[in-house]
Amino acid sequence: QVQLVESGGGLVQAGGSLRLSCAASGRTVRNYAMGWFRQAPGKEREFVAAVSGSGGGTLYADSAKGRFTISRDNAKNTVSLQMNSLKPEDTAVYYCAAALNIVSVKTGGNYWGRGTQVTVSS
Repeated sequence: QVQLVESGGGLVQAGGSLRLSCAASGRTVRNYAMGWFRQAPGKEREFVAAVSGSGGGTLYADSAKGRFTISRDNAKNTVSLQMNSLKPEDTAVYYCAAALNIVSVKTGGNYWGRGTQVTVSS
């Protein structure tokens, strides 16, 4: 089993920045690929970004490219999402996810955190 806990959400004006963090614990968590999804009210959950177990490979949704950066610190078992140039359409609950490999994370993670709210005002 893997446990994931998100933090760092909040309220920010359009154009501002936020940094989300995900703390992971459990069996061999350093070997798991991890990523971020988001879900806005009335919409389906969508993929945002993912990073491989080694930290050497990344994937981004088109909406995140050039604005968001995903990274991990395997020594501390944490994954971060730096979000810059935020837009009102980025408003959503952001979830941390984990799976055996990076493609499986993008397709649908096997483990999930409980989410952290991000609200961007215009």
